[in-house]
Amino acid sequence: MLSFQDNSNITITCHKHLSDALTREVKALGFAVTQTFPTGVMLQGSLNDCIKLNLNLHCASQVLFSLKKFKADNADDVYENTAQIDWSTVMDDDSYFSITSNVMHPTINNNMFANLRVKDAIVDQCRKRSGQRPDTGAELRGVVVHLFWKNEDAELFLDTTGNSIGRHGYRKIPGRAPMLEALAAATILTTKWDHKTPFINPMCGSGTLAIEALLIATRRRPGLFRTNYAFMHLKGYDEAVYESEDALLEGQIIDLPELKVVASDISHDAIINAQKNAIAAGVKDLITFEVCDFAETTVPQNADGIVFMNPEYGDRLGELEELEHTYARIGDFFKQKCAGYTGYIFTGTMDLARKIGLKASRRIPFYNSKIECRLFEYELYKGSKKEPQQEGGQTGKPESKNTGKPKRKFY
Repeated sequence: MLSFQDNSNITITCHKHLSDALTREVKALGFAVTQTFPTGVMLQGSLNDCIKLNLNLHCASQVLFSLKKFKADNADDVYENTAQIDWSTVMDDDSYFSITSNVMHPTINNNMFANLRVKDAIVDQCRKRSGQRPDTGAELRGVVVHLFWKNEDAELFLDTTGNSIGRHGYRKIPGRAPMLEALAAATILTTKWDHKTPFINPMCGSGTLAIEALLIATRRRPGLFRTNYAFMHLKGYDEAVYESEDALLEGQIIDLPELKVVASDISHDAIINAQKNAIAAGVKDLITFEVCDFAETTVPQNADGIVFMNPEYGDRLGELEELEHTYARIGDFFKQKCAGYTGYIFTGTMDLARKIGLKASRRIPFYNSKIECRLFEYELYKGSKKEPQQEGGQTGKPESKNTGKPKRKFY
């Protein structure tokens, strides 16, 4: 059977542009990251380490444990190299397993064909050894084998996760166009929020940002909301190791009675759904929910927290024209009610962000599904404080009018 103590390469995948936040998370857990790339990180560790990573990471998608690297010029090479692994050490001959892949090779125009060759190699070996044929399918509810194949370089992994941990499991009512939980967590971890000062979330929708903020601040890990992972179906899995890591999740939760988190939305139904999601996450009593226009959201004065908004992007002309007014009002709200805070706007429409009328101190790239987005940061200084000069202009002020100089590129 597999040794859960032996080390190999571990690749942790994430959505594009989340790897910086993921790297900080992995290092905070005590692991040394050997490589960072736009959609993940790499490190050395054991299958037992994969258990810890799966339970604790907010920004990850899959945790992949390397079995074998090889060269492959065609699908037959993939079959032969897969067949060289003793799969009896990985799973029983009557187990259920699934194949996933990420293939970029000129001989493959459909990933399903590459998946089929991996599956055939495993099934043929099991049938030859015992006469039994394992059950296979698309559902990631048992052992999961992952193939990465780019040009001539290929690698077989055990996907220790199964269904993505980018969905944290508490959100039962997603609402309209919800932000992926892992993306919400990564954007929050990218802000200047200290987890002690107020976190204000107007236009909260299904409540994902406010909930994720509290999960991070109170050290509630995503593993609290999930009970099935692919590593549980591998030979050599020791349930006691999982139970020990799972027990640590409860023990590390901290109370922050002074922390103020406000989530508001103009839709009464949205607030009801957000409250239900917060109940599932165990943080409803820690959030002040308000039904109101975003400009009427309670913003505690004499504080230096953050105001985080994820307004609609709009994809039709009529919507864009209406949203231009909304974004201009967001700028007014920042200036009139949020002095002393740091403001954040997450949007996938760059022209709308200009309507806010403030100079962003940072523009941080993210992707929401396939939409290229930016997280805009605004230093909202109090009127009595002189705003310091920064490269590219002052922050927290209206954008300057044309002075005859070339305009800076928006990105």
